Amino acid sequence: MLTAMGYNPLLLKRIMKKITDKNNAAELLQTLSGEFAVIKNPEYIHPAFELAPLAPKLTSPLESLTAAVMDMDGTTTTTEELCIHSLEFMIRKMSGKFTADEWIGLDHTLDYPNIIGNSTTKHVEYLISKYHGLFDQTEIKRAYLFAAVWTIIVGLDQKRKEEVIINLTNLNLAGLMKSPFFLELAASPAAVNDRENEIGEKLVKQYGSIFPELTRTDLVKLGIDIYYQRYHAILQRIKRGESRQISAELFNDPEKRLIQPMPGILFFLSLIKGWLGNEAVDLIPSLLKDYELKSGTPFTAQNIGTLQQRISRLSDHFVKDPAKVSIVTSSIFYEADIVMGEVFSVLSAQLRTLPLSEERKNAIAQKLEHYRNTYDAFITASDSTEIRLKPHRDLYSIALHQLNVPVKEFGNVIGFEDSESGTIAIRAAGIGRCIAVPFAQTKGHNFEAATMVSYGGVPEVVLTHNVFFTP
Repeated sequence: MLTAMGYNPLLLKRIMKKITDKNNAAELLQTLSGEFAVIKNPEYIHPAFELAPLAPKLTSPLESLTAAVMDMDGTTTTTEELCIHSLEFMIRKMSGKFTADEWIGLDHTLDYPNIIGNSTTKHVEYLISKYHGLFDQTEIKRAYLFAAVWTIIVGLDQKRKEEVIINLTNLNLAGLMKSPFFLELAASPAAVNDRENEIGEKLVKQYGSIFPELTRTDLVKLGIDIYYQRYHAILQRIKRGESRQISAELFNDPEKRLIQPMPGILFFLSLIKGWLGNEAVDLIPSLLKDYELKSGTPFTAQNIGTLQQRISRLSDHFVKDPAKVSIVTSSIFYEADIVMGEVFSVLSAQLRTLPLSEERKNAIAQKLEHYRNTYDAFITASDSTEIRLKPHRDLYSIALHQLNVPVKEFGNVIGFEDSESGTIAIRAAGIGRCIAVPFAQTKGHNFEAATMVSYGGVPEVVLTHNVFFTP
């Protein structure tokens, strides 16, 4: 006898104990899944790896869409370039190699698949392992001490401050926070950014000799603090309205938008939330443009009339039965809050350009005033812990719980991810309809865990697959 989820209750009653042996454990595994993901843990975690049973892949048409769960970076919005920049900056700070002649930088083909989609710890672990031969002990200390001071004095995320203080304490450097120089800086936090070189130099002279011998685990912790300092400093400037200046400094292009929604996101969210009504068909031309922007190729509808009918039926369905939607990101809340605030500002501007009635625009505009008006759950790394982020299932499991989706309805949930780790996390959480929507930096990822790879992103999911409803 099997339950709807494939479990044999009599077998489970016989062998499920809090403590069991390897044979019974193997028998239990047989009841879970035909496919498992091997997830490597950070080096300071026991055990070295975990086995995650994956939900069976689902391809049959949906009768109803209960919820959509969506990654943020690379799926909903474009912020990965800032994260990648900050990771490369970390290596440059720890090595003192700031020019391409000294170090060419991260390798798009070899490095990017390992630094996108996982937790920050795993990204940094990979880079520390690969590039530790470039490091200079004095540069590491200088960069770390400035990052620590900046985070405590200027940083706005309380959890980050707490983690930095723990690291300082473990390195026997907690006394730094009581020094006259630190207190002077704390009295004038606005000046800290402009005194980076001076602060780093003075602190390394005063505290450099106090550092214990740094282990690889220490280097990872210090690297994480250096990375976050750079990324959060950029986010603070974006929030102050300095995006154009940052784009010019980092990418030599003041017109480059650092944070913007991925193509088709406004249409997709408005559709499944039931906001478009009978005007959904008026947005087909813009959706076709978004498809071409995402995929790089034009979408050719065999019959535009049939396409209009399909979109109209979809919209009618979601007006009557709107889906729940959640963001699920390995970014901490401080980062995600700023990023999604910027994204929804851009979405509001996009809305005003669409061929919708003023009444419709005004109604949707109210929903876009804040991302909380759209997302029924907003799950970030701050809801879990660094060691349980993607590819672990935890964030997606929390999302399903907050969305109040029972296990029996997991088959009516769609998950969208742009990375290998993200697709594994979706399937590990019990979601069998996992759609990979890779972008430029993740096209080299292994999407074996995905049910389907959609290079046309969410526009393709609507235009080609009808959001997996029967046409």
